[in-house]
Amino acid sequence: MCRVARRAVPYAHAMRIRIVDAFADRPFAGNPAGVLLLDSDAFPTDDWLQQVAGEVNLSETAFAHPLTGAPDAGWALRWFTPTTEVGLCGHATLATAHVLRTTGAAAGLIAFRTRAGVLTADANGDGTITLDFPAAPLTPAELPDGLAEALGAAPLTVLDTGPDCGDLLVEVADEAAVRALAPDFAALARLSRRGVIATAAAADPAAGYDFVSRGFFPAVGIDEDPVTGSAHTALAPFWSARLGREQLTGWQASARGGLVRTRLDGDRVRLTGSAVTVIDGELHAVP
Repeated sequence: MCRVARRAVPYAHAMRIRIVDAFADRPFAGNPAGVLLLDSDAFPTDDWLQQVAGEVNLSETAFAHPLTGAPDAGWALRWFTPTTEVGLCGHATLATAHVLRTTGAAAGLIAFRTRAGVLTADANGDGTITLDFPAAPLTPAELPDGLAEALGAAPLTVLDTGPDCGDLLVEVADEAAVRALAPDFAALARLSRRGVIATAAAADPAAGYDFVSRGFFPAVGIDEDPVTGSAHTALAPFWSARLGREQLTGWQASARGGLVRTRLDGDRVRLTGSAVTVIDGELHAVP
């Protein structure tokens, strides 16, 4: 079959786009996020942002642009899954802060204006970054019909995580039950606004973490998220109340896995982790 060659579409200029593994101290672990720093003072169209996120095809792609003269924040930040925009994302915020710091685009405390309010990121002496996020307002929820069957485990506790996350937090029997979950993703997509977070206490606290979790978000195009920072805004208050400690460490037991250090401070949660840039390239399909 003869194919007619097509000329490449010319674009004004390429833009740097990076893939960063967040909540990881080495490549190919944690949760990869796309990060695009825009040089404009406004976001391009939502359609273009969504198309880029679909092309990157990771759990989230973060888009940030500098703010001029804003008293509360230096950057505006939005997050998109391959199918939709989300109201709160931890790992892509960590990834964005990492890119801003490693490229010299920002230093010190970085403040982002987002749909969830102003969020900050601050570097620590050990190279980690601490995010300041709102704690999820946990409220008891009725067990939705079919959730136990869709999840593949009997929930002990079901909580709603509030408007920013829009998840159900589900406690199951033990760590082994969390690790063994094999959900029916199509069924789960019908049972929550964003997703389902399954959790249990660590089987052995000497292993270096206090609780385990897995996050399933098929309603927004992500069957299982490798490491979900926003989920820990709910996990931190839940397990702090159970274990009687403000500072905890969670292990998200996905195939890639990742540690999230949490500290509950009133109605805020500090999330600490590392990040590694894995890919640094050019996006030619610019608006």
